[in-house]
Amino acid sequence: MKFGTKALHAGIVADPSTGAIMTPIFQTSTYVQEYPGTHKGYAYARGKNPTRTQLENNIAALENGTNALCFSSGMGAIDAVIKLLKPGDEVITGDDIYGGSYRMFSKIYEPFGIKFHYINLYDAENIKNYINENTKLIWAETPTNPTLKIVDISAVSAIAKANHILLAIDNTFASPYLQNPLDMGADIVMHSATKYLGGHSDVVMGALVTKNQELHDRLAFILNSCGANPGPMDCFLVIRGIKTLHLRVKAHCENGRAVAHYLRNHPKIGKVYWPGFEDAAGHETAKKQMRDFGGMVSFTLKGDDFEAAMRFATNVEVFTLAESLGGVESLVNHPASMTHASIPKPEREKAGVVDGLLRLSVGVEDIEDLIADIEQALEKV
Repeated sequence: MKFGTKALHAGIVADPSTGAIMTPIFQTSTYVQEYPGTHKGYAYARGKNPTRTQLENNIAALENGTNALCFSSGMGAIDAVIKLLKPGDEVITGDDIYGGSYRMFSKIYEPFGIKFHYINLYDAENIKNYINENTKLIWAETPTNPTLKIVDISAVSAIAKANHILLAIDNTFASPYLQNPLDMGADIVMHSATKYLGGHSDVVMGALVTKNQELHDRLAFILNSCGANPGPMDCFLVIRGIKTLHLRVKAHCENGRAVAHYLRNHPKIGKVYWPGFEDAAGHETAKKQMRDFGGMVSFTLKGDDFEAAMRFATNVEVFTLAESLGGVESLVNHPASMTHASIPKPEREKAGVVDGLLRLSVGVEDIEDLIADIEQALEKV
């Protein structure tokens, strides 16, 4: 079954009681039991909900996994993965990760005795310098947020497997339409379903996908025990969003390509980050493991000027200044003061997240209007 057909149909079953083609919203907290412990597979909605079950089956199919779990947010999903660890364990992760992930790792879990190494993951061989008997997890984003670096999933997976280390990939920026990390050896795939999976900026949710039943069962136990479960209405919205995922991401990629090339040729622009450029670091790896290069583009203005970046960000009219990404509408974000503000400035700047960096989530509007908007905003810089 091809991707577009899977997006609409995989894991989705018409409601047996009514024949409803759209998955019903089972807005219930509990379920009738015939006898204590005897029920139809659902006892209490923190553990399972029929709307959520269909969404989880759908997401698992899109990632070529066997099991998926949905969470109340992407951070809830990440939290469950870190809860697989214990004090004294070590995690190798990238030096260019989402600020919320960094904040959780450094402020919540480091005080509990879990050690995190923030390193260059883009040369897989570098990972070997940080592996020891306490290393239990490699956590990687690819493309990274916000400088769109590319991690070679197959190469990192080979190192992880040789050392009996779990590999988790944050696949949010790519979406399952562009990249399937489980096929390249990852153990866990994480999505902020808020972004491309939902696609309409109207829901917050996270998801984890695996092919390993024992690992899935451990994560499901954490979800049920700790309670970061999404509501049925949120699950319904993501099911609805996924039905157009393949159509939307195609449009995001086409518009992202046009915006990246326009920016690169503009005299007021300094550096443009987009893995589709043939001379971009990681381009060949991106070509190998992705089906296209996505709708995320980051850039600096000449001289990495903060004030110039602010003038651009506050003068766009079709783009909107806001956090998040992956919705149908185009957004501009200033990582240093918004999504990545929790990362100390010296560490931010080492990873390329300078005060003059802007991140675009290129939406599905008509490209002529997006280019015209960028052009008029640059005229005011």
